Amino acid sequence: MKPSTEDKAQGKIHEVKGKIKEEVGKVTNKPDLEISGNVEKNTGKIQNAIGRAEKAVGE
Repeated sequence: MKPSTEDKAQGKIHEVKGKIKEEVGKVTNKPDLEISGNVEKNTGKIQNAIGRAEKAVGE
């Protein structure tokens, strides 16, 4: 698998996991879990963007 595709896939996985953690944190009233999920979700978005940029550059 190309690095750009791998980054995009891993980024999407982190986005989904983060969103789930964030929602569970909201429902269970656990702000730490909600914040952790938000951070993971945003990290996934960044990794996904890196994968798109690598693909655009041609790596």
